[in-house]
Amino acid sequence: MSEVKLTRLSHGGGCGCKISPALLHEILGEAQQKLPFPDLLVGTESSDDAAVYRLNDQQAIIATTDFFMPIVDDPFDFGRIAATNALSDVYAMGGTPIMALAIVGMPITKMSVETIREILRGGEAVCRDAGIPIAGGHSIDAPEPIYGLVALGIVHPDRVKKNSAARAGDVLILGKGLGVGILAAALKKELLTDAGYAQLINTTTQLNKVGSSLAALPAVHALTDVTGFGLLGHLLEMCRGAGLIAEVAFNNVPVLSEALALAQQGVGPGAIERNLASYGVDVDFAAHIETWQQRLLADAQTSGGLLVSVAPEAADEVLQCFVAAGFTQAAVIGKMRQGETRIAVR
Repeated sequence: MSEVKLTRLSHGGGCGCKISPALLHEILGEAQQKLPFPDLLVGTESSDDAAVYRLNDQQAIIATTDFFMPIVDDPFDFGRIAATNALSDVYAMGGTPIMALAIVGMPITKMSVETIREILRGGEAVCRDAGIPIAGGHSIDAPEPIYGLVALGIVHPDRVKKNSAARAGDVLILGKGLGVGILAAALKKELLTDAGYAQLINTTTQLNKVGSSLAALPAVHALTDVTGFGLLGHLLEMCRGAGLIAEVAFNNVPVLSEALALAQQGVGPGAIERNLASYGVDVDFAAHIETWQQRLLADAQTSGGLLVSVAPEAADEVLQCFVAAGFTQAAVIGKMRQGETRIAVR
């Protein structure tokens, strides 16, 4: 069978495939209301990263699922990225993964068995690094290649980190640089250098294990990961949950070095426009913030960094946790304060 590039088999890739925030809210409707189950600690009401259900006074189970179409052409790398992205939601709740199930949809007349196996092998490699098994799953013959995981984790009920618990005065810390969607778009346009591809793979396959450590810090009030809605979209969810305004200093936001020039040239996925159209009305950009900078903040991240809302006196401790775990670009990007729910970018 003659192999076709994976990214040519799908209309989108990575978390850029996500339905826009505005349309998703319209689709879910009343489903986002709090469900009447006292042991359901986190459900759909706050657009959080995963569901959390209390089993007893010492244990709660975290359950999430994430899957998408290829963001790169190498099947092993695609599998690694998809698995890393799925497990990130467990870490974003402050938990530790315990098991995963594979979600596999492949156009079996267009892809060889060897290619499909490489995708699965990539996912298995990441789960092995996380110390968990892929214990089963489900597969279908699909028109476009899809891969991801159902990820299950465990956390102490008192250490669950919601995206809605930020407090006024908190400092905002971002764990990874932005620009994944821009690098992926450049790859599809055949504009990406070898260095750019290496940076894309390195950041999207770096597990957010540090989330489990951050959960042990009482001063960490809220936690989420930055994925398809971009930094602005996921920060807005944090603002809405807490009823606060976020102030972001653009010059402090970490950016992947290989993505910077591409961003300035206007390269990026279509998800950027969908994101800005969905929530741009709730973002105030200072006059000096250029269009490319606005787009970068809305760039759809795949397997992006953790976004932490932490009391200012513990900000250095959080940064040390990130650095010790290998997140060298982690930085303070802003703060939360009282005010109308929105984001101000300066």
